[in-house]
Amino acid sequence: MNSKSTHSDTSHRARRRFGQNFLQDEQVIHRIASAVNNHPTLPLVEIGPGRGALTAALLESREQLQAVELDRDLIEPLQQRFGDRLTLLQADALTVDFCRFTEGQPLRIIGNLPYNISTPLLFHLLEHAPCIYDMHFMLQQEVVARLAATPGSSAWGRLSVMVQYRCRVEPLLSVPPEAFYPIPKVWSAVVRLTPLPQPAVAVTDPERFAALVTAAFSQRRKTLRNTLRQWFEADAIRALGIDPGRRPETLTLAEFATLSNGALP
Repeated sequence: MNSKSTHSDTSHRARRRFGQNFLQDEQVIHRIASAVNNHPTLPLVEIGPGRGALTAALLESREQLQAVELDRDLIEPLQQRFGDRLTLLQADALTVDFCRFTEGQPLRIIGNLPYNISTPLLFHLLEHAPCIYDMHFMLQQEVVARLAATPGSSAWGRLSVMVQYRCRVEPLLSVPPEAFYPIPKVWSAVVRLTPLPQPAVAVTDPERFAALVTAAFSQRRKTLRNTLRQWFEADAIRALGIDPGRRPETLTLAEFATLSNGALP
């Protein structure tokens, strides 16, 4: 790409075990920062600041930033570079209670998420949705397609249903492999997830809803009659107004809620 590279700012080598691909394209960095910096007074947490390329852009319009970083070797360079303006927590984001950062206000979260933990981390963050204002993430383009998918498409699945149940999904931009160092083999994309004031559909038992959606998509090519066999007889599915011969990727959020609410305790 023609835009200036920032990957020479530090000698830290990307580690495969942490899924590190450092964002280095300044044009992309500033496009992301401009999408996030519209509410500079709300607390912001960056997941995986890495070598601080996006961190620096975010701090252009805010006084302070908090961050969660797993790689111990990055902590000291980040502290030296940003000083008191960056508060660092050395931890695995999958174990962090993000509501601890709220400071009495809704929290904003941003991150270039490692591909190998992106889906479990998204589910972890959904548990904290009540204290989150919005989230901006760099993910594999395939994952963003799944987040934004619609019923009936091949990308519609458990991730689509569970995220759209709690959030509004807005894909923002596609990012080529050359924007990173080292260069990954796939395109990436930036997505904004905004938790809804209330879930998108009314569900009497959220845990049962999550379990039913997981079961329905456990064998994508099979029909509801087969994947939900432990939940319903075929006639019981039909009684809820849904054809038991349909495949799970054809069901809407509302239809999954109907099945969950109609299931036996």
